[in-house]
Amino acid sequence: MNWSALDWGILGPALAAGLLVLLTHVSLGARVLDKGIVFIDLAIAQIAGLGVIAADALGLPEGGLAVQVAAVAAALAGALLLTWTEHKRPEAQEALIGILFVLASTAQILILANDPHGGEDLKDLLAGQILWVTPQQLVHGAIVTLVFLLAWFRFRVHLGRVGFYIIFALVVTISVQLVGVYLVFTTLIVPAVATYRYPERRQLPLGYLLALASYVIGLVLSAVFDLPSSPVIVWAMALVGLLVHFGGRHSPRASAH
Repeated sequence: MNWSALDWGILGPALAAGLLVLLTHVSLGARVLDKGIVFIDLAIAQIAGLGVIAADALGLPEGGLAVQVAAVAAALAGALLLTWTEHKRPEAQEALIGILFVLASTAQILILANDPHGGEDLKDLLAGQILWVTPQQLVHGAIVTLVFLLAWFRFRVHLGRVGFYIIFALVVTISVQLVGVYLVFTTLIVPAVATYRYPERRQLPLGYLLALASYVIGLVLSAVFDLPSSPVIVWAMALVGLLVHFGGRHSPRASAH
């Protein structure tokens, strides 16, 4: 153990990135779980990542505006496609999301097949680089988060199916570049699964606390034991989620289900 590794000059921005992700994804997670489309986050995240990889392959400046536009455009295209499939083939929506995820993932591999740094790029996309987020990324993430919170908590009933998928795509595009695919999916699903049996009024606050505690615990443990941050946070959230799920008093209505 190395307690001197707790450098909040590095861990502070990483925690800020995690906070931005959990503010958007915890509230989205309950909706996704209710709709039975839990893998949508993975699919949209991979499509956004495909946009980033394709833009890089075309020689566009890394992290520049053109790359962001490519990522958002790809994610929106995927979101609109899922909107159409949900309308036309609702009974197969989860399967179609899975197919889209596999296609986007394998397309990334094909694009990077002859890139000597392709393996590292794929690893960064999946596990993320939460310890190395830049101030610019945090500012962009904060703007998207504020827009999301306003739209979600003030105008959610007016979003409709298309609005839901579009806002989902925009949020995931930013989140993946902040923390990677694994943490984006975990933050979306684990708090929702851990809290769904609690009274409805407690689910969202408890989900936020669960996710925040997991990011803090995961970042501290990863620094102290010199381990990759993303996997440690994922495991921390899973274990904290188990404690929350099996602890406390659940609502009779939820337990009946």
